[in-house]
Amino acid sequence: MKNSSLIPAEIIEQHILLVREQKVILDRDLAELYGVSTKILNQAVKRNKDRFPVDFMFQLTENESRIWIEFKNSRSQFVTLKRGKNMKYRPHAFTEHGILMTSSVLKSKRAVAVNIAIMRTFVRLRQMLSSNKDLDRKLQELEKNMMSNSTLFLRRSVKF
Repeated sequence: MKNSSLIPAEIIEQHILLVREQKVILDRDLAELYGVSTKILNQAVKRNKDRFPVDFMFQLTENESRIWIEFKNSRSQFVTLKRGKNMKYRPHAFTEHGILMTSSVLKSKRAVAVNIAIMRTFVRLRQMLSSNKDLDRKLQELEKNMMSNSTLFLRRSVKF
């Protein structure tokens, strides 16, 4: 399967969040991408806890969960919590490494294909970020050169 026909990178990018200075996808969104319920995903992870150390997966705090709910509600009028305003379970956040590991515990062809699409999206985002850093560095160098040339020009013009 081609990743573009399975899930477009733009859809995957919409699910990537920055939590605790890490790019993550929450369990609900990851399950949706894999085409399974959140419960199935979390059960598979729970059965294989040893494969998910804290740098692969962590559970959001109550405050992080509240912020996430507010963020989701601000993006869509249709996202509402059932049974009052409290969440029954706080979401799990999967880092890039944790996402890689999930396809091995779900063991489906779709999970592998979706995982490849997600990894390609992460790589593309890293490349874009790197490119932006290179452009920023080059711009700073250019500004520095322009400032030193301007200073040199001003010094010369004062002498004449």
